[in-house]
Amino acid sequence: MNKYSFICSEQIPDAEEIPDTENVSQELPLSAITDTGSIISDNGKYVIQFMTIIGQIEGHYILSPRNKTTKYEHIIPQLIAVEQSTEIQGLLVLLNTVGGDVEAGLAIAELMAGMKKPVVSLVLGGGHSIGVPIAVAARKSFIARSATMTIHPVRMSGMMLGVPQAFEYFQRMQRRITGFVTAHSKISAKRYNSLALNTGELVMDIGTILDGEAAVAEGLINSIGSLSDAVKALCKMIDKQRSDA
Repeated sequence: MNKYSFICSEQIPDAEEIPDTENVSQELPLSAITDTGSIISDNGKYVIQFMTIIGQIEGHYILSPRNKTTKYEHIIPQLIAVEQSTEIQGLLVLLNTVGGDVEAGLAIAELMAGMKKPVVSLVLGGGHSIGVPIAVAARKSFIARSATMTIHPVRMSGMMLGVPQAFEYFQRMQRRITGFVTAHSKISAKRYNSLALNTGELVMDIGTILDGEAAVAEGLINSIGSLSDAVKALCKMIDKQRSDA
């Protein structure tokens, strides 16, 4: 009689109905990575949620299946779950994004900034466009030395009316982004707008590309660092929150 047997042999389930318990623990983390790009790490002392924001941040409109996307309807519930969890102690957000929907990006950034649990961000590859507010929303931000961040004005695709009201709308939206970034970093609004409106760097566009060291020098990001640096900083923040509790 095996571990799935009950009292009578008639109660033994068919082989195809027997759950594969040996693979359950392996399938759950893999499913989390595949579905949401996140995983929870528990080394016995710290329980940390690792969350990835990659490709293009998808907003109210579904992008092409050929695009790598991060769906805000996946990220927002995860952030809420991390904040409400009694087990998860900190959040590490890994970014490699080209940007995307402005309102979706700001929604993610606002939630991150409003969390009581320690949050650290690490820009890998790129943290462009609306990825900038998400990167600076963390309590402490890192960027890889080889990573870059592109700062540029708000853009809109599709048909648009060439009337003064449309340009006023763009200006208001840009002020929302600039206000958030300057409130959560050390860069001034004047300097941020200057970088966004730079016409001497990009051939077919306006804006500025900052590498890792330049992003730190401008006050956008706190430090140059790697994964180990970001994890170490997050663990220190968790220890401090424990001691203050």
